[in-house]
This record gives sequence, structure tokens and C-alpha cells, in this order.
Amino acid sequence: MAEELDRRAQILEAAFEEFAAKGFKGATIKSIARAAGLQSPALIYWYFEDKGALFREVLELRALKAPLLQAVSDPAPMIDLPPEEVLKKLGRAYFGFEQFDRRTIQLVLGEVLRNQELAEMFVRIGPGRVFGFLNTYLERQIELGRLRPHDTRSSSRAFLGMLIPQIMGRVFFPTLTEDGLTDEGHLETAIRIFLKGLKPER
Repeated sequence: MAEELDRRAQILEAAFEEFAAKGFKGATIKSIARAAGLQSPALIYWYFEDKGALFREVLELRALKAPLLQAVSDPAPMIDLPPEEVLKKLGRAYFGFEQFDRRTIQLVLGEVLRNQELAEMFVRIGPGRVFGFLNTYLERQIELGRLRPHDTRSSSRAFLGMLIPQIMGRVFFPTLTEDGLTDEGHLETAIRIFLKGLKPER
């Protein structure tokens, strides 16, 4: 059993390397098998139905390592904490995106934009989980009287949307962050603006 798990992990790692280097179309079962040190490409089909299933599992495994997804993986302890605390934790995890493997980001952006099925799967395992947590959390904060009633679907998108220019500047467009604004400085200001707009009406 342990040997099977090792072999599966070996195939997934080799598949990631091949997909990252050649893209979904360029990588073949034969090249993945060779990279994994397998005697025969047919052994991959023992673990995965086809190349598409292997790619989906590689993508899910990599996406789940993203700091923001790890931050919302256990929502129960955070659900009643004050917004200032939880939003700061989420923002810091979001900015941890830069530590995420750049090849994974490139693979996701390159393949997901070309494949609607993969795009939907990625949304479910990635952004969908984050927005799901934020919706539930903000609804709870409304119940507790900390935020005024509003459509939490919009506020969830608005909060994460406020952080996009900062992370995009660091990861892809450095000129956006040439003004010296730090992640922490931007996050504190964004949270203050966000919560001021949702302050309960007395």
C-alpha cells in the first residue's frame, strides 16, 4: 500500500514537471511515464483514467497548497472572531500567493483560460472555497451585529478585489508597486475602508 502511494505521488510529481514545461497538450503519457521512471506508460492508467484525470489531480493538489486555501481549510475557529482579525489573516494569506510556485500559477493561467471544464474545476477548488468561507463568515458577522445587513456575495468580492493590484504588482507587474506601499500598509488601509463602509447604522 505504501509503495502504491509512493508510486502515485511519483507520477503526480513527474506529471506536474511535464505539464509545467510543455503544457497539457505537449505533455504525453509516455513522457510522464519516462519522467516518473516507470517501465511502461500503461502503469499510469492503473492510477489515473486518462491524461485529463491526471492533469485535474495535479492541479487540485497544487491549488490546495495555496496559502489562502490553507487559511480557510478549517473555518470553525474563525467564524466568531472579529472582522479586523479574520480579514487581516486572510489578507496576509492572500499576499502569501507570491510564495506559491510560479510554475503552478503559469500552468493554471495557461491551461484554465483554454479549457472551460478545467476553469470550472479550478474555481470550485480554489476561489469558490475562499468566497464560500467569506460569505458564511460575513453573514455570521451580520448576525452578531458587527456589520450592517448587505449582500455578502458582493462584499466578499469587493474585499479580495481591493487586494488584487498589490499582489499583481509584486508577482507580475512590478511598476504597480514602485510607490513603496507595503503589503501590510495596503492591507490595513483596505480593511479600514472596507469595514467603515459596512459599519452598522445606529
